[in-house]
Parts: sequence; C-alpha cells; structure tokens
Amino acid sequence: MLSEMIVVLLGALLILLAFSGRASLPARPAGVIAVGVLFIYLAARAFSRPETGVTRGQSNVRAASLAIVGILLVNIALFHTRYSMALLGIAGVVLVLRGLLSAVFSVAQH
Repeated sequence: MLSEMIVVLLGALLILLAFSGRASLPARPAGVIAVGVLFIYLAARAFSRPETGVTRGQSNVRAASLAIVGILLVNIALFHTRYSMALLGIAGVVLVLRGLLSAVFSVAQH
C-alpha cells in the first residue's frame, strides 16, 4: 500500500510540474529516452510474467501504466513539441490512477 501511495505522489508531482510550467527538457534528452525505453521494457516484462502474490488485473494495471508512461516519455523527448507539458501532465494522471486502482485492488484482496 505504501508503494502505491508513492506512485500517487509521483503522479501528483508530475501534474504539478506540468501545470506550473517550470519543467523543461535537457539539451540532450538521451536520459529521458532511456528511462522511457526502460519503462516500456518493464511493462512488456510485466505483461509476460505477472508478479506473484497479486491478481492478474492488478498486474495488468501496473504493466499498462508503465507502458503508457514510457511511451509518453519517449514522445516528449523525441518530438519536443509545445505539448510536452500536456504529455507530462497526462503521465502524472496515469500514475495517479494506477496508484489509486492498485490501492483499491489491494484493499479488496485483503
């Protein structure tokens, strides 16, 4: 449950950064692309081998959120559009929803 609250807080931080407009990409966005690709890899791995001790639905929610956030990060870094703050906000919303859904799954399981 604590890890899901951390995910919610991380999503809220991304939303806050997106709305404040104070976040910007580095001049060389290779790190952002690497993190996005890592998230996509972890999502593919989570889809193929679900975690033990959690329901299949909870594992799918976690994997889908990782995939969506990874795709958004790669798009932000590669295309560097004026919509980068909106994409960052969407990534934050995805993480908040993931944390809340996983918390609901966790409570329902126990």
